[in-house]
Amino acid sequence: MFRYLLVLNQIKRSILKFPISGEEHTELVPGLDQLPDGIVVDPTRKTIYWTNMGVPTLVNPDEPPAEHNLDFYAQTGSIEQASIDGSGRSYLLPPGSFVTGKQLSAAWSLGRLYWADREGAAIRSVRLDGTDLRDEVLVALDDTERHIVRNQCVGIAVDEQNGLLYWTQKGPSKGGDGRIFRTSLQIPAGHTPASRDIEVLWSQLPEPIDIELDLASGVIYWTDRGAPPLGNTLNKAQIPAPGQQGGEVTVLASGFAEAIGLAVDKAAGVAYVSDMAGEIRAVNLDGSGEHLFAKVDGNFTGIVGI
Repeated sequence: MFRYLLVLNQIKRSILKFPISGEEHTELVPGLDQLPDGIVVDPTRKTIYWTNMGVPTLVNPDEPPAEHNLDFYAQTGSIEQASIDGSGRSYLLPPGSFVTGKQLSAAWSLGRLYWADREGAAIRSVRLDGTDLRDEVLVALDDTERHIVRNQCVGIAVDEQNGLLYWTQKGPSKGGDGRIFRTSLQIPAGHTPASRDIEVLWSQLPEPIDIELDLASGVIYWTDRGAPPLGNTLNKAQIPAPGQQGGEVTVLASGFAEAIGLAVDKAAGVAYVSDMAGEIRAVNLDGSGEHLFAKVDGNFTGIVGI
């Protein structure tokens, strides 16, 4: 079971550490000035990794820097790392290595990190030593295609056991055009990141964001920041068999203020959901209840349990 949660706060520019016991949270890593979004912890190496969206420009310089007025199409994304105690912060991939870093996942047995590059319209990976940066899935091949919002990738989960890769493409804001995809973790011989076989598991979702797998139970969980009643929710569904489409979706919790991050404590039967209002909600996986775990100033993106 989790002992702590690590959560990214973009507005406060920090990684916050929350004891599950309910004690006061602390600031673990300050000074995150490039809009951190996805976070994972390597349990063996005791290392935190996180993606950065990068430094946006303003679409309209005369308007404030609200989310709708930020342009992330410049290639300024990066990945950073630090020890589990917050020390030794450094770049694994420096700014400009890709476009916009979103949810981060890993295949620890392969020694690789995997993440969604939103404005890059791609899934990418790199070794834990920062070498062998490569494209795993290319949804768009030119700037015109990358500017089509339904092509942009956001959430990601790796199934090391079965050699599979899952990701979300959220579609336009509140647009009801979100999708969840699956492909093999390894690119088959004779295929490329742009030509490989891909399954569409769910479509016409409100706006799916981060995802997590529970392989023992055969369940996929995801957050959704789309329009209510099916958006701004925590959802679950059975993972479909190969070649099958996804089935019925169950809403476990609703009423979030732009639900983003997701950390599922399978042993405790609880999912922790972070949102853009600076709240973390603890939701029972069996649907029996939920409670507000934490509320702070700022906003939350990625979250991970340790």
